[in-house]
Amino acid sequence: MIKILANDGIHPDGKLLLEEAGFEVDTNKVPQEKLAEVLPGYDAIIVRSATKVRQDLIDACPNLKIIARGGVGLDNVDHDYARSKGIHVCNTPKASSRAVAELVFTHAFNLARLINQANREMVTGDFDKLKKRCSEGIQLRGRTLGVIGFGRIGQEVARMGIGLGMNILATDLIVKEANIEIKVFNSPDLSINVHIETSSWEEVLRKSDVITMHVPGGKTALIGTEEFAKMKDGVIIINTARGGTIDEDALLAALASGKVGGAGLDVFVGEPTPRREILEHARISVSPHVGGSTKEAQSAIGMELAEQIIEKLG
Repeated sequence: MIKILANDGIHPDGKLLLEEAGFEVDTNKVPQEKLAEVLPGYDAIIVRSATKVRQDLIDACPNLKIIARGGVGLDNVDHDYARSKGIHVCNTPKASSRAVAELVFTHAFNLARLINQANREMVTGDFDKLKKRCSEGIQLRGRTLGVIGFGRIGQEVARMGIGLGMNILATDLIVKEANIEIKVFNSPDLSINVHIETSSWEEVLRKSDVITMHVPGGKTALIGTEEFAKMKDGVIIINTARGGTIDEDALLAALASGKVGGAGLDVFVGEPTPRREILEHARISVSPHVGGSTKEAQSAIGMELAEQIIEKLG
């Protein structure tokens, strides 16, 4: 029997699908330091962000056939090395796009209407004074949304932005254009298509009122002091991609100077213990890395993982 270790869990819908296909699914969490002892007894491993599957672990598991990650990136998997060993590596790029896009706009509305500050201060603050300050919030309609990274999630964000009446500027190293279909009331017979050609990095930085990041993590930050200097005064910046994509020191300085009006962060350097000055800043809206973690998205991720594993091992 094929044995699968879902070390970071899997939604019951996906687990059931795998079990109906005749696979044994173990959801008992194995500590990272014990995996090299336990994983050789399994044919596949399912991970999210917590479990790391590095070269030394791969070498210790000659029977491993699949490494499946629930989520978009593969930062915690040595995927090129695994593939060189004949191991199939897969993830779920489609399942969580809507969930991440909705979180982007959760933060965008939160910051645009100063709700983050209101939530912090209404319990102990001066109601009338706070009402006056929060009345200085802005509307998103007619504003320019800059999308850095125009893959599935970036395009889903653009789709929602168009629905809100925002202007869209997108930039991507690979994607040059995209047709964004917007279905009205989810009807297949009632939809519109918007063609978007990507713009330059410089143009997105200079012209956007709201900037949202949808790129893989790297060794160096994409947004730092130089990039902030090119942005509009009062820009809102949102990161639901990877911690470290934005230089946090530069962000704090840009907030202090007023260059950045507010920041929405779902990811951080040093997770799971982000720095206190980030968490406590009045103009930073934070969430605990839950971009793709809705009930609907988790079910879709589990089903997509199960389908891919069944296709390869069934």
